[in-house]
Amino acid sequence: IGTGFDDGVRSIAVQADGKILIGGTFITYDGITVNHIIRLNTDGSRDTSFDMMAGFDGDIVSINIQSDGKIITGGTFSSFNGISRIHIARLNQDGSLDTSFDPGSGFDNYVMSTNIQTDGKIISVGYFTSFNGISRNGIARLNQDGSLDTSFDPGAGFDALATCGSIAADGKIIVGGNFLSFNGTSVNRIARLNTD
Repeated sequence: IGTGFDDGVRSIAVQADGKILIGGTFITYDGITVNHIIRLNTDGSRDTSFDMMAGFDGDIVSINIQSDGKIITGGTFSSFNGISRIHIARLNQDGSLDTSFDPGSGFDNYVMSTNIQTDGKIISVGYFTSFNGISRNGIARLNQDGSLDTSFDPGAGFDALATCGSIAADGKIIVGGNFLSFNGTSVNRIARLNTD
């Protein structure tokens, strides 16, 4: 048994092959620098084929795996291997940055939760109030290329922090957080949104 992580684990996702993606506030695993994200084999050993080099400059709070195996990450980071990726990024299966997913200037504050719809679009929830300068209070939907899906319009959005989200089987979106209203309607810290 090794020394494990030097700091907190915030998100876990299991691949179809059983390998485990882990993100968090940690910098090392068993004394080896991994910078906030690692993939483990089913026996708990580090998967050395997952090599993100320098990795992220901030915490990973959310990890999701797309149907094609690519990895959506959300958190407090502003870059990956020195390339600007502000609070959201997509990695290839080998741990390299997927440059076809480009969020531009990204979110103005942290992403706390990401969820992938059946059509591949990404619901992001967090402390942010805008994406690429467009107002999005606490929730936004991104297209598969990282651009904002403007057909998903939350209006004024949440009046305070949105911290977690999930997609129901019917496609509706459940969001929790510290907010008391959504778009002027009282919701007291939990809301269900329609697909639009």
